[in-house]
Amino acid sequence: MSSLPQIPFASLRDVVRGRVVLPADAEFEDVRRPWNLAIEQSPSAVVEAVDADDVAAVLRFASTHAVPVTAQPSGHGATGRADGAILLRTGNIDSISVDPDARTARIGAGVRSGDLQRAAAAHSLTALPGSSPVVTVTGAALGGGLSWFSRRFGWMADSVLAADIVLADGTIRRVDDSDPELLWALRGGGGELAIVTSVEVRLRPAPAVFGGRLLWAATDSRAVAEVYRAMTRSAPDELTLWLELLHFPGVEPMIAIDVTYLGLEENAREWMRPVESLPVPLSDTRGMLSAADLGGITAEPTAPSAGLSRGELLAHLDDTALDALVNEPIAPLMTVQIRHLGGALSQPSDSPHGPLREPYAVYLFGVPASAEIAASIRAAQERLIASLPVTGRKPITFLTRSESLADALPVTSLQRLRRLKDALDPDGIIRGNFGLPDAERISSKNFDADMMGTSANGIPDME
Repeated sequence: MSSLPQIPFASLRDVVRGRVVLPADAEFEDVRRPWNLAIEQSPSAVVEAVDADDVAAVLRFASTHAVPVTAQPSGHGATGRADGAILLRTGNIDSISVDPDARTARIGAGVRSGDLQRAAAAHSLTALPGSSPVVTVTGAALGGGLSWFSRRFGWMADSVLAADIVLADGTIRRVDDSDPELLWALRGGGGELAIVTSVEVRLRPAPAVFGGRLLWAATDSRAVAEVYRAMTRSAPDELTLWLELLHFPGVEPMIAIDVTYLGLEENAREWMRPVESLPVPLSDTRGMLSAADLGGITAEPTAPSAGLSRGELLAHLDDTALDALVNEPIAPLMTVQIRHLGGALSQPSDSPHGPLREPYAVYLFGVPASAEIAASIRAAQERLIASLPVTGRKPITFLTRSESLADALPVTSLQRLRRLKDALDPDGIIRGNFGLPDAERISSKNFDADMMGTSANGIPDME
């Protein structure tokens, strides 16, 4: 990296149509920052691509000068791996074309979930959205992507039919089922192999969608958690339930059940009849809604902000786990979320993640307003995780900046991805948010012991 100052980054302005911002430019401090302001990154240049040709020009430049490239539409999943790299912003590649007859959409890499939902809902269709409307569809799908509708339709990535990509040498390619190995890798294997400029995704019928949030005071936490657990044991795949412990500044702690249901309101309410045994909620926003409005259920921030998160998969949700969740104040955490998984996610799959046999996931989030608060958030996350039946494997989208793809994917998937990386990008020009171990590390005996077999919680690792 000692040669980086001699690289003529200013000459990128001669080969791309999008904006190029260098460290000496006044606007560099703003454009280098990711959406998650808790992540510091110091790229050598920022390029705001307007199309695939810009992306190809950047990668040809990078290959010539042996400088890495990291793609970020906005930086929701940034981990700091942009340091010293060309930070390639793809947020301006944001076209959407919906084919309602084929039930497909072709979207640019910068398209956000809420934008696709609005376009699909106009035809009574839906993609597989997550809880946030401002996360890009392509970014989530590269990491697999957990959706409100994953229990019914699987990973977000499972709906990707084709992708337009640019390889490390600047070659533009379309990848579909004529190249099954590379398509497999792009459907949830991380962002280490190519820069994706657009994807074609399958849409699903959504003539009727029910959803919303039930909210109680934290004093009702144990009763709410027990009803939540009981409902998840019999829920159909069309019903998704999340339990949320909430503590916002200046507000008394609360507990919520968030819900989506692909179907009619009367059916959803029948499945949720056990909540009627609980105290009257503080609020109940459940009702029929457009698929375009799913991003409002959890009311997550839609502007850049700082956050520290931690996610894990849970082997079960027994009484001991419920005790750990509800008996201690969650502060300084703002949110402790339990997501019900299962359904299509647990079925045999050739996804890079393989099937998720764990029935629940936990997601912990806090806002690091200061270094001291950040340290207390991490400590609180560690304490809670230590008391829960975590399995040690997690989806890519739950990884933290200190982890790699090895913490999310089974050995067989890592080996396949490594072969593709060595063939397509032997010089390591493209950097995803999370690194891929080298072949020797993957094949090592100790690594195999860590990644294969049965966990202490009794759930076999995914193969």
